[in-house]
Amino acid sequence: MKRFILPFLRTYPKISIAGIFLLLLAYFFCLPQPLFKTPLCLVLESEQGQLLGAKIAADGQWRFPAIDSVPEKFEKALLEFEDHRFYQHPGIDPIGLGRAFWQNIRNRRIVSGGSTITMQVMRMARGNKSRNFYQKLIEMIMATRLELGYSKQQILQFYSSHAPFGGNVVGLEAASWRYFGKSPHLLSWAEASMLAVLPNSPGLIHPGRNRNALLQKRNRLLQRLHTNGHIDQFTLELATEEPLPQHPLPLPQLAPHLLERAHQERGRYEIPQNAKIKSTLNASLQAQVDKTIQRYHRLMAYNEVHNLAAVVIDIEKNEVIAYVGNAAGAPSEAVDIITAPRSTGSILKPFLYALMIQEGQLHPRTLVRDVPTHLSGYRPENFHKDYDGMVTAQRALIRSLNIPMVNLLQDYGLEKFHYQLNKFGFTTINNPPSHYGLPLILGGAEATLWDLTNVYAAMARTLNHAYQWDAAYAKSDFDKATFVKSPPSEAAPMLQPTPPFLSTDAIWLTIETMRQLERPGSTGDWQSFSSSRKIAWKTGTSFGFRDAWAIGLSPKYAVGVWVGNADGEGRPGIIGVQAAAPVLFDIFSLLPYEKDWFRPPYDALEKITLCSTSGLRPNAHCPVDTVWGGSNSNRIASCTYHQQVHLSPNREWQVNSSCWPVSEILHETYFILPPVEEFYYKSKNPGYRTLPPFQSDCTSASANDNPMQLIYPENSTKIYVPVNLDESMSKTVFKLAHRQENKKIHWHLDQAYIGTTVDFHNMELQPDAGKHHLALVDEEGNRLELDFEIIARTDK
Repeated sequence: MKRFILPFLRTYPKISIAGIFLLLLAYFFCLPQPLFKTPLCLVLESEQGQLLGAKIAADGQWRFPAIDSVPEKFEKALLEFEDHRFYQHPGIDPIGLGRAFWQNIRNRRIVSGGSTITMQVMRMARGNKSRNFYQKLIEMIMATRLELGYSKQQILQFYSSHAPFGGNVVGLEAASWRYFGKSPHLLSWAEASMLAVLPNSPGLIHPGRNRNALLQKRNRLLQRLHTNGHIDQFTLELATEEPLPQHPLPLPQLAPHLLERAHQERGRYEIPQNAKIKSTLNASLQAQVDKTIQRYHRLMAYNEVHNLAAVVIDIEKNEVIAYVGNAAGAPSEAVDIITAPRSTGSILKPFLYALMIQEGQLHPRTLVRDVPTHLSGYRPENFHKDYDGMVTAQRALIRSLNIPMVNLLQDYGLEKFHYQLNKFGFTTINNPPSHYGLPLILGGAEATLWDLTNVYAAMARTLNHAYQWDAAYAKSDFDKATFVKSPPSEAAPMLQPTPPFLSTDAIWLTIETMRQLERPGSTGDWQSFSSSRKIAWKTGTSFGFRDAWAIGLSPKYAVGVWVGNADGEGRPGIIGVQAAAPVLFDIFSLLPYEKDWFRPPYDALEKITLCSTSGLRPNAHCPVDTVWGGSNSNRIASCTYHQQVHLSPNREWQVNSSCWPVSEILHETYFILPPVEEFYYKSKNPGYRTLPPFQSDCTSASANDNPMQLIYPENSTKIYVPVNLDESMSKTVFKLAHRQENKKIHWHLDQAYIGTTVDFHNMELQPDAGKHHLALVDEEGNRLELDFEIIARTDK
């Protein structure tokens, strides 16, 4: 050979050097880039690294991303079985190749390939090409190159992540979960040994095959591990008694909806394609919340209520720590209710309440009208079909009264409220304000549990930072929570002196009101127990009993719950306080107990003087209280309800100088409501003093002194009346309020007397279509008149 090679090198030195260089270059770049191109599963882990779920790879294989480290037991078992000189050879084991060659000659067939683990890695990286001498030679060359570029531990990781383990299971981690339902780092010696021998004959794992051969291979390996000092006799005996797995196990599915959402939103969260995702979820809490949802699902199924969802947010970290998108086994269980738009019911009311406090239009103690109301053809109703006449804004929110909230929205402005909701981040309230109208505050719009819980959490986060930011605001406090774990940001938040969304004083006053809602089944005295957990919460029920909401806050956690049917079917029991609130409080009981409550933001609050009855700025006749209010409380309107009244000495009549000596007139302050508000208010407030009538020979000083007021219709209006099947007009009930009890009211329609009422002044009329005139006269001669028009409405 030297006779030919040496003369050639002397004759053609440049060609020889170039050839050697090309060979070295080819050797240097001979490895595939990347080494493995096979698709991987999308794997979701908890913050603690526990498997929550996985999405099968595009090629139908359960192939997890590469493991970070090879478990010690598996490594020892694998090297003992496959390549016990792995740490000594450079990728090729001449001794192993020689032994395999001799075995094949002796058996006259291929019984051993003599491949090292490194060579097997290269065969897998090249797509498991057919076994022949040529392919074996290529694997040997590439194995030495692999050894030069990677550490022994990395090569073991390559093997462990891409070895076949039977069926569509590829890689140690997938195999460990599929066959034993645990992480590979928790494998026993018997389990690790079975997985070490399985890639050599992956078909043996299938039921119906000669599984006894797999058992014998495993036990022989265990015996070798004992012989070589890796395990003791007791461990050997226990390990050989362990049975083989009977069938593949399903992978954990603790957060299937979040896994699917991560798959869909991987671009937003910069999640690599088919990668392992470290989520922010707490695996233990996730499992407990899921069990809670399943328990309520079984209970509510008797009422044909099938779907539930819940999300828990760590407020300070702004991270999702539990995410149950739907109840397992329920109809439409694949639907992620957390991101599904649903009718809001009353769940938006605290936002309007806070906005009006922030702008100085309201204080929690301000009285709001609660009487039958008709607004441009829209007639809101309270849930219990009852009226208070006047009620404080605080009580209106605590009891979730509809009519006061509609009146507040009209005062605040529909367009402005709609703008603020968009600013808060409600992505589904995207139609023009006119599309929703005033029912927007009662469930006329759709929102997601995700958006709602995040906005409530943002309110709590803003309040928590009141002292940390020294009364400044960070716009980032209203960022939505993340469910993908990322390194904590070192950058300081951008602060500004004015609130970008809601001020801390408005948030604190709102949360304090929400804290006063009574809990389901409570007798009202739960707050007296020191062990009772403080929670600010709000429920909502959509029209038709289709959606039940409950969202709660503590300084550390925000919990959102939705109950209903994903297909929109309503059921009588789908009511926020009955269906969703119990789930909410059970979830809160799973969270660490919090002793502290939100600190009042004293820098933003002010001590203010309000009329003790009306909650408005006091006039000269108001009794007053000093209370905490928002920084814009000076904008609250002045009280018009407290007035000085002039009475006769016996206090039976209102008088003036036209009928009584001035020196004998008594001057007293009365809290005076309009007749309609008074009609309902005095039934709920026994201490209310009705204004005495004017003495008959006195001249009334004001048109406002009329003791009568129509409840329906309120003023000159058009009344749309349905036409019955017999083409007759339906009847219309006219309602009147009078300050004085037991007064007779004489009714006249179009100058014709139609009847007299006492105590309850309701009259059912059936006038023809067209314009009409109604006149009402009481026995004191007080007169009230109304022009109205009846318009026939056909629904053909």
